[in-house]
Amino acid sequence: MNFGEKIKELREGQGLLQRHLAANLEIDTPMFSKIERGERKAKRDQVLQLATLLHTDKSTLLSLWLADQVIDLLKSEPQANEAIEIVKKELAKA
Repeated sequence: MNFGEKIKELREGQGLLQRHLAANLEIDTPMFSKIERGERKAKRDQVLQLATLLHTDKSTLLSLWLADQVIDLLKSEPQANEAIEIVKKELAKA
């Protein structure tokens, strides 16, 4: 599940409208719709706001948001899996 799918699932599960969340984020509804569809990226502070608005764990939403960014960066790279393994090893050291 990606970030957009997760916020859509949470929003619909709570009976909230896109325009309600968009207003709280101070963006227009079409922009919010694009974020849900994965056509636009949310900003980090918007992810944190959404976690609060949707009464969900900030860590989970941030992880999905970061994963989407990594996927976008690496999806067309033949060595993507190898690079991810190197990153995993380096992060384990940190």
